[in-house]
Amino acid sequence: MQTNLAPEFQGTPDGIAAEAILRKCVHCGFCTATCPTYQLLGDELDGPRGRIYLMKQVLEGAEPTRKTQLHLDRCLTCRNCESTCPSGVQYGHLVDIGRKIVDARVPRPAAEKAVRWLLKEGLTSRAFAPAMALGQRVRGLLPPALKAKVPARQAAGRWPTATHERQVLMLAGCVQPAMLPNINSATARVLDAAGIQTVVATQAGCCGAVRFHLNDQDGGLAQMRANIDAWWPYVEQGIEAIVMNASGCGVTVKEYGHLLRGDPAYAARAARISELTRDLSELLPGLVSVLRPKLTRRPDAGRVVAFHPPCTLQHGQQLRGGVEQHLAALGFTVQLAASESHLCCGSAGTYSVLHPGMATALRDRKLGHLGALQPSVIASANIGCITHLQSGTTTPVRHWVELLDDALG
Repeated sequence: MQTNLAPEFQGTPDGIAAEAILRKCVHCGFCTATCPTYQLLGDELDGPRGRIYLMKQVLEGAEPTRKTQLHLDRCLTCRNCESTCPSGVQYGHLVDIGRKIVDARVPRPAAEKAVRWLLKEGLTSRAFAPAMALGQRVRGLLPPALKAKVPARQAAGRWPTATHERQVLMLAGCVQPAMLPNINSATARVLDAAGIQTVVATQAGCCGAVRFHLNDQDGGLAQMRANIDAWWPYVEQGIEAIVMNASGCGVTVKEYGHLLRGDPAYAARAARISELTRDLSELLPGLVSVLRPKLTRRPDAGRVVAFHPPCTLQHGQQLRGGVEQHLAALGFTVQLAASESHLCCGSAGTYSVLHPGMATALRDRKLGHLGALQPSVIASANIGCITHLQSGTTTPVRHWVELLDDALG
């Protein structure tokens, strides 16, 4: 796509990056066929190609409007378009640049600004855990919309105490320990059964995705630097990997090297952190033969586990098929939805709060396809997807590692 940047963007880091991405786009429109918001709304400007045109116009000097901002806001950043694009357009990086420029020029209404501030400050705050605990105690009294955001209280289970020569770091996450703590402890138990010790750096916090995607990019980058500082002593000691059991965090940490490439103090370390980062499913190939003899319960033989691959796993990290393949090798009957398994469930970080109508429509569409499998349980790999899907169904929705942990007894 021929692009003529306005003088104010020529030679700037954002301008150079955006122009390189824009020039790869050939207008083919394949992306619209796999865009969730285009599927729902049928508006060219609510698909990747239309949003690319909007961002191109702004970068070429057009003044953005509230309408421009709304179309960019409606994007889930699911990156399905990247999986579809034959030209390799890095749409996710482009929309980060576009939103940053547009938000700097288009004031948001006060109420909207307040909600976004509460999300980026509240979800990453130490106050989140006690607030969630209080919400869970009074969950039955909450209005339906709020109750849907507060999962039932979950016991975490024991954390293994054995030490092993093989060690991995794990990011606990900002909301997961308070909302669904068993995911982390189940991860540690499964890895322990395979002879791997899970270590958590207590100073590491939010991966930075919440702030970054709410356009507090400086705040998000600061959290990324803090995590690098917290992890670096373990890296120097030779930690085997940094394991992510929330694919939304995983895709962000794998991009630390890109996001901090212009920071001379952190660029090299950020790149190393990204190299070491693994989604938990990437460890499965080496675990199957070790864990199979240790299964104490038959894993739901003949009972279907419907697997929903999060967008951050299948599109952001480009990891497909691993969970299904290796759980099947361990005796699980795992199936993907026969239709639209590639589409977003509508969770998308804070999207389900900011755009509840769109998020609910996508959730119900996804659950309809998953429900057709008549599963005993729905499994996923990201806390946002798990809690969002669970809000619309009575079928249990769990992280796949919890199912494996149960089978190990």
